[in-house]
Amino acid sequence: MPQQLFQINGKTAFVSAARGHLGRAMTRALAGAGAHVVINGRDDRALAAYESELRGEGFSIERAAFDVGDLAAARNFFAARPRLDILVNNAVSMQVKPFAALRGEDFEQTYRSSVAAAFESVRAALPALKAAAAAAGEASVINIASMYGTVSPDARLYADPGQQSPFHYGPAKAGLIQLTRHLAAELGPHKIRVNALAPGPFPARIADAAFGERLAARTMLGRLGKAEEIAGPLLFLASPAAGYMTGAVLAVDGGWTAW
Repeated sequence: MPQQLFQINGKTAFVSAARGHLGRAMTRALAGAGAHVVINGRDDRALAAYESELRGEGFSIERAAFDVGDLAAARNFFAARPRLDILVNNAVSMQVKPFAALRGEDFEQTYRSSVAAAFESVRAALPALKAAAAAAGEASVINIASMYGTVSPDARLYADPGQQSPFHYGPAKAGLIQLTRHLAAELGPHKIRVNALAPGPFPARIADAAFGERLAARTMLGRLGKAEEIAGPLLFLASPAAGYMTGAVLAVDGGWTAW
């Protein structure tokens, strides 16, 4: 019985920015748990190679190459899906710039690619999500936020404060967290759950070992996150195991935000 709670066999999932550091881990987690996964990204050639790689590992995969920040493209894609059980809004687009160099357009790009794209994707996918809920009893939307949606960066950790998480990233992730709550309230009556994951320090690579040690020491567990450690929380929110959870923000940050 406990294992059945986490089963997503035969369900269809969509992951935006599926080739990213955490996107890859999330894609493999969902596919490995039995879902058919639609991988999304902007580069069709790279996405095709990734699709082939995953199929070679025995996973059920298809690709959908478009920019979720292109809201018309997102609407067209999701409106054509007959059923969607799991929607993972993982994409965000931004140019990393220091405080003095930021412009309004930078905020607009980041907000559009995360908050607006998530909203439009969910709204366009609503018939497909409702079809999944009618067939399986529920559907799940998971927005990938960040600990910087609830706390600010600690500039003291950086040898160069200009390298800290930029000012347009955290506010966008905070907006995504609040969007999660609004969508959960709107879609709850349709048996569509909407939750957010808020990852902490999951760096793809650390060039400066001393910086990595400072970052790790800031967490309660005293280490950095490994990409594969996003899999468990993601599968929990995607599966019937989280059947009574909606509107929640699940921190996966080694205790960073609990100090």
